[in-house]
Order: sequence, then structure tokens, then C-alpha cells
Amino acid sequence: MAEHHHHHHDHHHHRPQAGAALGVAAALTLVFAGLEALGGWWTGSLALLSDAGHMLTDGAALALSAFAAWMARRPPSARHSYGLGRAEIFAALVNAVTMLAIVGALAYEAMARLQDPDPAIKGGWAALIALAGLALNLVLLRRLAPHGHDMNARAAMLHVMGDALGSVAALVSGLVVALSGWTPADPIASLVIGTLIAVSAVRLTRESVHALMEGVPRGLSMEAIGREMAAVEGVHSVHDLHVWALSGSRAALSAHVVVESMADWHLTLDALQRRLHLRFGIDHVTLQPESGVRPLIRH
Repeated sequence: MAEHHHHHHDHHHHRPQAGAALGVAAALTLVFAGLEALGGWWTGSLALLSDAGHMLTDGAALALSAFAAWMARRPPSARHSYGLGRAEIFAALVNAVTMLAIVGALAYEAMARLQDPDPAIKGGWAALIALAGLALNLVLLRRLAPHGHDMNARAAMLHVMGDALGSVAALVSGLVVALSGWTPADPIASLVIGTLIAVSAVRLTRESVHALMEGVPRGLSMEAIGREMAAVEGVHSVHDLHVWALSGSRAALSAHVVVESMADWHLTLDALQRRLHLRFGIDHVTLQPESGVRPLIRH
């Protein structure tokens, strides 16, 4: 008996907006990193210089995210039949691992500065520059927030959040130094912030590796999807169900569907597609209908 396949592809998603937001974030972050480095040199603030280095690395990471979002919009080809959406997951993994490396370097620097406190710095000016950096980071977070469902955009937000927290540390450090002259405040704040960033980066690393290994995307349950599909009128049962990530925010599904009547397959198919889209946001669906009750033979 010939096999019947139906493919339903929907490529209308929101990658262009995410890519544009990431591009703007990358450009602004790199420009401000240069200004902050000059400010750190002028004020003698190691905190500002460290934060500038952090922002420079993050600007490069944001540029990588924007490039990955652009690649994900490329149409499928003969060599890449699913397109290049996985580039976003690779970018998320690279960004998360980079953040862990940055946190390690900042923790090492903080420990060194606790043992050997900084000389006098222009704390007031350092605090003002850090405040400007914090304002920029908050604006960028607001621009990226609508794309938080996207793994690549979430990785970028993690970098911007790290920058914002670094700016808070530099701001607090500048104020404390300006008001009291007590310099250990900054490295202590850096260690606390580094711990928070590390927790998020480890979580994102695990999630991106899981996606690259074609695991079921975060927030989706195979059992729940199978139950919903089997509950559709005209469906007897579902087997060989597979769900995996095509990109940072798009999931794909394939399954064999045992139906009560092949004559009504077009109606059953429409109902299944609607159910999968509305309940789980899955639009890339490949379904194979089978008639009658499936024999109890496992392959």
C-alpha cells in the first residue's frame, strides 16, 4: 500500500524584527563600550575598564546573534532543506559559554582586587558614566523583551542583563568610593552578580545543547501533544510521534496517525493542524495517515 504524506509548512514568523533589534543592540553596545573604556582610563576606574571589556565582548556576541537571526531567515535550499534556523541555537550556545568564561575572568579579577585594593579613583565621574551605561542597557532590554520566546534573543538578553548588572556594580563602586573611599565594595558586588549570571548561562547552555541533540523543545510535552492529537475527532491513535527544534523559537512535528476513515482525512488533517497550532504553537507539521487499528507489532 502506498504511503500518504502531508507536509504543512508555515514560515511566517517574527525573525526580521528580532534580527533588527539584535543589530541595533550590537551597534549601541559596541559604541558605548569604546566610550566607557575612555571613561575608565580618564577616571582611573578599573571597574569601568572591566565593564567596558565586558560590553565589548557582549557587543560581539550580540552581533553574532544578529547574524544568526539573519541566517535563520534564509530560505531552505537543496543542501539545507530545513533552512538555517539552527544557526540561532549555535549562537545561543556560543554566547552562553562565552558568558561563563567572562564570569570566570571577572571572579578572578574581583578576588585579586579584594587582596590588592585599587588606588584612589574619580568615583563621582565613574558613577555617572556607569549610570549612562545602565540606562542604555535598560533601553536595550526593553527592545529585546518582546522576542524573549526566541532562544537566540534570550541569549542576547542574558548578555545585556550582565552588562546592566556590571554597570550597577560600577555605579555602586563609584558612589561608595566617592562617599567613603571604601574600595572592596566593587569586587564584592561583582562576585554576587557573577554568580547570578553564571546560573542563567548554565541553564541556557543546557537548553541549547538539548535543542542541538534534537530534544523536545522547552515547554512542550510529548504526552500532552499525543493526548491532544488522539482527542481530535476521526483519530483512532497516534504513534511514531517526534517533536524537535528547527530554530530558537520554531518547533517541528512528525507522526503517524491511525484514522477511522481515510475518506475524511482532509477534515481530520485540518483539525489536527489547527489543534497543534493553537495549543502548542507548532506550525511545521508532517503527518502520515493510516487506516484501521494498528497491529501490535513494534519496530
